[in-house]
Amino acid sequence: MFDEPVSDPHATGGEPVIDSPSSPPSAPSSGSARAARTPGRRPGRTPATRAAAPVDPVAAVLPLDDRKLAVLRAIVQDYVGTEEPVGSKALVERHNLGVSPATVRNDMATLEEDGYIQQPHTSAGRIPTDKGYRLFVDRLAEIKPMSAPERRAIRHFLDGAVDLDDVVARTVRLLAQLTRQVAVVQYPSLSRSSVRHVELVMLAPTKVLLVLITNTGRVEQRMVDCPAPIGESTLAELRARLNARAGGRRFPEVPALVEDLPLSFEPAERPIVSTVLSTFFESLVEQSEERIMLAGTANLTRFGHDFPLTIQPVLEALEEQVVLLRLLGETNDGGMTVRIGRENDYEGLNSTSVVSVGYGSGDESVAKLGVIGPTRMDYPSTMGAVRAVARYVGQILAES
Repeated sequence: MFDEPVSDPHATGGEPVIDSPSSPPSAPSSGSARAARTPGRRPGRTPATRAAAPVDPVAAVLPLDDRKLAVLRAIVQDYVGTEEPVGSKALVERHNLGVSPATVRNDMATLEEDGYIQQPHTSAGRIPTDKGYRLFVDRLAEIKPMSAPERRAIRHFLDGAVDLDDVVARTVRLLAQLTRQVAVVQYPSLSRSSVRHVELVMLAPTKVLLVLITNTGRVEQRMVDCPAPIGESTLAELRARLNARAGGRRFPEVPALVEDLPLSFEPAERPIVSTVLSTFFESLVEQSEERIMLAGTANLTRFGHDFPLTIQPVLEALEEQVVLLRLLGETNDGGMTVRIGRENDYEGLNSTSVVSVGYGSGDESVAKLGVIGPTRMDYPSTMGAVRAVARYVGQILAES
């Protein structure tokens, strides 16, 4: 029941739709003209230089822009996999680009001029820039679906959770293990939760246990000291009327829907009903502070060389809950978001990327989860893992 729907275009290699925080520089469409540039020609070259440039007969029949995108994709894939700057000869050997090393060098020069790749030091190959990663994510990356064994492992691990706290704890550990990055999971917010059921249990003639169950699996319990003994029939009637009005409603809507409930009871019962309602209202508004759980911080030590100076600013940022919540983004936006490098507002995280997505029961997002790692990240696999785990957590909440 937890298998990913096969109808998802991402699972079949379609282009992912990524909600990026800012519009990326658009690559020219295939066959479009670039101002002051023609295929095989770069500004600043002399006629003699242009004449000396080798002409690749295969390249002449391929759309230049498509070829450059293919070169950029290959550079990103190789650099993420090898951690080494990528040269034209290596690209031709490892990838079926259908062109000569000279043509690849020309394309790499254009990509560098446009800011998609850079040379970390003299006599080195090229590595992607934040702009290059952005174009890769938006145009070139195909979200990698989880394999059947991976899906079964996720389902088995998360199915063992006993309550919401356990679901969140298991989820954050699982994400850290799957992606080998830092995982962050936001608790479902009460302000975005709905009332699933309210249970009233008589413990003594004047003592009632109020149990509030939310649509996200959260369970709140409160003791109610009634001003007078309450009968079983009155308690049953109050339970029925409370659920009839509040069931399925968002927390912020509930008080206005039930505040006149005491008037529907006999005058002698109204003080008792009012006391129970007062405790019920407290359950709706308490613990409103956003909560998050973090795991996998030690994974960052594997990527020490990916951070320009030191890993310390990243570790300091991860200690700030407000920063993490801002990184995850607005919960109302449940789509997948990828923030790369300087797209992250917090300066200490300018060398990292954040992949996040909303989760919840049904089609509604009640919180977010995601991972944080260096910009040299395996984006297709990371995006696939984040998406899959979010779906499974949502299904667990819906069935809990």
